[in-house]
Amino acid sequence: MTDANHSVPKAVEIEQRENCYKGFYKLDKVLLKHELFAGGMSRTISRELFVRHDAVCVLPYDPQRDEVVLIEQFRVGALDKAANPWLIEMVAGLIDTDEQPEEIAHREAQEEAGLSLAALWPISRYFPSPGGSDEFVHLYLGRCSTQGVSGIHGLEEEAEDIRVRVWSFSDALQAVKDGKINNAATIIAIQWLALNREEVRGLWK
Repeated sequence: MTDANHSVPKAVEIEQRENCYKGFYKLDKVLLKHELFAGGMSRTISRELFVRHDAVCVLPYDPQRDEVVLIEQFRVGALDKAANPWLIEMVAGLIDTDEQPEEIAHREAQEEAGLSLAALWPISRYFPSPGGSDEFVHLYLGRCSTQGVSGIHGLEEEAEDIRVRVWSFSDALQAVKDGKINNAATIIAIQWLALNREEVRGLWK
């Protein structure tokens, strides 16, 4: 279809981009125009853009025992909006080197949970908050053995204090349903596994 109601805008004109803050993360102010669905260009609009490294998240899964490994750690972003800012999450890390996402998945699993992953299954790649951030997430399922997995992990130089726990898949899925797990990447991964679990167990067992 080619009418204006179904055309796909593509043009963006950056008029000015200014860095307002630069620390571990960056904040840019962008003045831009973009193509409109009805045709033509928008007026100049101002947007603040939270610039951060892309992320890799991996849900370790033992297909023999039907168990997942989840971690708990303090998250400052949940400080004002959650009763408990220690969130239940997946293993995750930022792409702040020239490593590939798969390499980071393996390294972070070892650093954060003491896990060796035998294989990775790509789940999804997505923007978690594109209205104000350029972060891009690479999401994986990681094959592992949960035997003997537990303890406190993380890198002292990164101020990481991470508790590792093994969950039955049914308990993890129930925690999503109950809202006990309340971060997007973990919810997406567990729901994906719920939809694809038979196929995964068939190929990985």
